[in-house]
Amino acid sequence: MEWEAYYEDYLMFKKMCTRDEDPARATTSYQAAAIIGQDGNVWAQTTNFPKLTTEERIAIMREFDEPGMLTIIGLYLGGTKYVVTGVKPGDVIRAYKRPQYVTIKKTGAALVIGIYGNLATSRLCNVIVERVGDDLIKRGY
Repeated sequence: MEWEAYYEDYLMFKKMCTRDEDPARATTSYQAAAIIGQDGNVWAQTTNFPKLTTEERIAIMREFDEPGMLTIIGLYLGGTKYVVTGVKPGDVIRAYKRPQYVTIKKTGAALVIGIYGNLATSRLCNVIVERVGDDLIKRGY
């Protein structure tokens, strides 16, 4: 798959909005976004996405399989600690460190991560990260 094209069309969420959602609002709501393979390889990311350490990635993967640890110790992305507010095992993690909010969607081979700073658009941002993940799952990723 050509990840740069996917990045332009989907990661930055231009095509993932429904008719009643404003794509311009979605693309400006995100501060940073990435698709990272479960093996640690970066598939696509914004230039300002924090560098995820191996330990941080492993902790995220472990949380999907055995929820609870990150709720206690926190979610780390590039050394920044976020408070976990919800985990759907094997599916989605949500966290925050005001003024930033994070949604992580797990697919069969990757993690779709969105970091956003506007609580007012949090529902839209959560939905879009999940749609990108669902699209990757449909494509076999």
